[in-house]
Amino acid sequence: MKKRAVDLVVISDVHLGTYGCHAKELLHYLNSIKPKKLILNGDIIDIWQFRKRYFPKPHLKVIKKIISFASKGTEVIYITGNHDEMLRKFSDTEMGSFKLVDKLVLELDGKQAWFFHGDIFDASIQNAKWLAKLGGWGYDMLILLNQSINWFLVKFGKEKFSLSKKIKNSVKKAVKYISDFEDVAAELAVKNNYEFVVCGHIHQPQMRTYTDKNGSCMYLNSGDWIENLTSLEYHDQEWKLVHYQQELMESYEEPQEEIENIGLDLEELQPSFLMNSILNKKI
Repeated sequence: MKKRAVDLVVISDVHLGTYGCHAKELLHYLNSIKPKKLILNGDIIDIWQFRKRYFPKPHLKVIKKIISFASKGTEVIYITGNHDEMLRKFSDTEMGSFKLVDKLVLELDGKQAWFFHGDIFDASIQNAKWLAKLGGWGYDMLILLNQSINWFLVKFGKEKFSLSKKIKNSVKKAVKYISDFEDVAAELAVKNNYEFVVCGHIHQPQMRTYTDKNGSCMYLNSGDWIENLTSLEYHDQEWKLVHYQQELMESYEEPQEEIENIGLDLEELQPSFLMNSILNKKI
């Protein structure tokens, strides 16, 4: 089946190395597209919670697939997030089709687009990193519990549901945090004359127009590959929020020949080893 050609793809908050990561589904999605440019908008590898005893083969295959994209001419831009902040010591590294940055501005058909992860707006990360890491561990355990509950629900013919979404939607402070995050990002974009602002971090896929007295912009969030399984695509001067479609995307056979020759093991997923591995591929 022919892959979809896409000008630009944005994914974020994959959290490779955690129980909640849907690496198989992400691999199906990546196999279904042929992007000119791939932006990884933070928290791709969860270095905060990295553990050698849990890094399944599909997680490793996602990294190999990304390297394969770059080796075949796709421009891959990795924007650092808070869970992979250790990579920030390598910021502004560039080798062939691969680039590592903390933020990015692109011109898309004459319009300025501002990309960054979004953790700069999170006071818990900036002022109490240990608390944020503890929260990340708790979220991972919540997702693991949710998977067990959904297994029983499916077994008895019931629909799946998301514990974390239910909590977020029922807690007023969580709802307000998401709204404030979106407004602050969009307000800054308007002040800096950006037509688009593209974030991750809050695991809330979104596309909406923001307007204030200074002007307007489009706020976009690529969501995550824990619960929402979403990405952003820009093609033919139009943005689209893409949700994973199991029946459609699983039909793409995994091109084993593209990734089998990429040697990468768990040792190389430590920040310095990872960067050296990527650079040594001369991508």
